Amino acid sequence: MFRYLTAGESHGPALVGILEGLPAQLHLDVERIDATLGRRQGGYGRGKRMKIELDQVEFLAGLRGSYTLGSPLAVMIRNRDYKNNRDLMDPITGAGKPLTNPRPGHADYAGALKYRQRDLRNVLELASARETAMRVCLGEICAQFLEALGITTRSYVHRIGPVEVGDIEDFSQEDVERSDVRCPDPKAERAMIEAIDKAKEAGDTLGGQYIVRVDGMPVGIGSNRQPDTRLDGVLAGALMGMQTVKAVEVGLGADVASRSGSAAHDSFSLNEAQVVRTSNRAGGIEGGMSNGQPIVLRVSVKPIPTLVKPLPSVNLQEKTVAPATVVRSDVCVVPAAAIVGEAMVRLALAGPVLEKYGGDSIEETLDNLQRSNAAASVLFDRSPTGA
Repeated sequence: MFRYLTAGESHGPALVGILEGLPAQLHLDVERIDATLGRRQGGYGRGKRMKIELDQVEFLAGLRGSYTLGSPLAVMIRNRDYKNNRDLMDPITGAGKPLTNPRPGHADYAGALKYRQRDLRNVLELASARETAMRVCLGEICAQFLEALGITTRSYVHRIGPVEVGDIEDFSQEDVERSDVRCPDPKAERAMIEAIDKAKEAGDTLGGQYIVRVDGMPVGIGSNRQPDTRLDGVLAGALMGMQTVKAVEVGLGADVASRSGSAAHDSFSLNEAQVVRTSNRAGGIEGGMSNGQPIVLRVSVKPIPTLVKPLPSVNLQEKTVAPATVVRSDVCVVPAAAIVGEAMVRLALAGPVLEKYGGDSIEETLDNLQRSNAAASVLFDRSPTGA
């Protein structure tokens, strides 16, 4: 069984995570994990918190000599800002003036009623996107596992506020990494930065969309046997589990509703003896299973709810009209959200991939993958008798 857990408050001592189910003998590049954590902290429109934290992973269990042991991996990322909030957030003695004005669009209000909390800080600390640093850490570990099997994941920003770049079927990851907004189109990048600057001047925030693409997926990951094993459902559920995400589309997504059947599906063809597709409108998933095409996901992210010019709210204790709570925040998180989205896709894929190929060690997993591919390659070959 593959599973993971995260814990930790935004301004508490640390974020922690446990990842269980990866095979033994997988080599992990720890410097690369730290580099990916740094990518999450980048992007035009981020706030001052990113200048305080310098995220680095610490392994507590499950790794020796940079190789997994097959036992649960336990990891930690320390919060450097904790030293500035120790009196407020100390696990034993922490106390302070309660926050009472919920932010529209945040977990504050519903969480306070659900958990009977009279201080909204006890809700918003874990609801904060700071928690996604641990998901990115665990997702990068999964990325290194998937890459050992030939499966790679990348992303780019498709839209910020009113500025949208056309769909890019293939894109250079180097161009994405060079862009302050993770958009490979220079003209769109400039327009996106201008839109972020205007929102900042107005005390507002911006949302957008990003694309996640998965290459190298074998055919048959996922299943049509039960609803909760369908790969598109697994991926959509993982991405919708992110803060700020409001919609996930696979392939054509919502656009498929306006098309006829002849313009909505991917016809088969032959290139010599090789079965090929003439398009990838399905986004790499048919019948709940990967079909060998690249998996393409479009993710829509709402503007974050903490505004410098706060939205109208109420004081829950005094029962008076009041502005929403203002805490340190960002103007636009879409570029960073794309990094988190990659992590969530990697975490979501690791389970179905392991379910198909298994293995107590990475060598066994690779052997199983090779045998599966070999069997599939001759599935429709004619027998010697011509049957």
